[in-house]
Amino acid sequence: MPAIRYELIKTCKQSGARLGKLYTPHGVIDTPIFMPVGTQATVKAMTPEELKEMDARIILSNTYHLYMRPGHKLIEKAGGLHKFMNWDRAILTDSGGFQVFSLGNLRKIKEEGVEFRSHIDGSKHFISPEKAIEIQNSLGADIIMSFDECAPYPAEYDYVKKSMERTSRWAKRGLDAHQRPHDQALFGIIQGGMYNDLRYESAMQLIDMDFPGYSIGGLSVGEPKDIMNEVLENLTPHMPVNKPRYLMGVGSPDDLIEGVIRGVDMFDCVLPTRIARNGTALTSRGKLVVRNATYQEDFTPMDPECNCYACRNYTRAYIRHLVKADEILASRLITTHNLHFLLNLMKNVREAIMQDRLLDFRTEFFEKYGYKL
Repeated sequence: MPAIRYELIKTCKQSGARLGKLYTPHGVIDTPIFMPVGTQATVKAMTPEELKEMDARIILSNTYHLYMRPGHKLIEKAGGLHKFMNWDRAILTDSGGFQVFSLGNLRKIKEEGVEFRSHIDGSKHFISPEKAIEIQNSLGADIIMSFDECAPYPAEYDYVKKSMERTSRWAKRGLDAHQRPHDQALFGIIQGGMYNDLRYESAMQLIDMDFPGYSIGGLSVGEPKDIMNEVLENLTPHMPVNKPRYLMGVGSPDDLIEGVIRGVDMFDCVLPTRIARNGTALTSRGKLVVRNATYQEDFTPMDPECNCYACRNYTRAYIRHLVKADEILASRLITTHNLHFLLNLMKNVREAIMQDRLLDFRTEFFEKYGYKL
């Protein structure tokens, strides 16, 4: 039996959106879903209990950062990532590829893998496709990723083609090295930049390897949103219907809705936690920069339409005061709200798919939020 199973419940008659269930060793996940990011084995400012209260079913952790510290062998000794961080629901780990390639001059790409220097102490390291899988086997997440090369934007066709072909070779090597297929589902990552023919070629090569799920990497890396949407529109019809589709690193409300419309099932992004630490909240009427002086005497909730813990109990004026005073509680409250907002958005998206009205939902949401179609 594979580690995970995807069940397609229905497809929205208005769009290509899919309603499904993802069965994992640590619970069933209704899709489409947004996954909060817990880079260092913690979703910043949140306890596992608080995440459960907002019904987060799956979170993401980062292979590169956990390899750098505290080390995958220590986490393995602790009984794996679930026990180490006291989280008994599903976990997805990325391969570390994106972080390694983000190091720029600190890394060197070879066919064998990538040589790089630590962002922490400058020490030299080497990660190959096999090493990336070994680390993730030790961490023990339910869903793990192939080691891939994420081409920058913009990039020349020939460069992206070579990069994509290397990603396919690395995917096969990682698949061969995978030691725990019974309880860890390894996804292939489709690359190819903004070139539709390369995306198609990448997808076909990975589908031939029969991964239990497929990720779409190399998007939301600086390209215009209409180009990202066009790539998804052209790509997803070629992806297997009976397997989950994961768009990596995407999490703004408009991108989530547009991605779901184009047939994506899973998303993750640091956006809600990162902007929370800068004093910004996602609300039903658009972004709210709580730190602004406008809210000094505003005794309403961050989002009057929200029923999260922060909005039920605290005002904009109070949270602004906490932000200005550099109090930790500010980050906790805004993060609580932002994660609740996106998880609730996806719940509403699932309901709209069930009712065959996702395009209508998008129009209503965008109009209220201040987006233009």
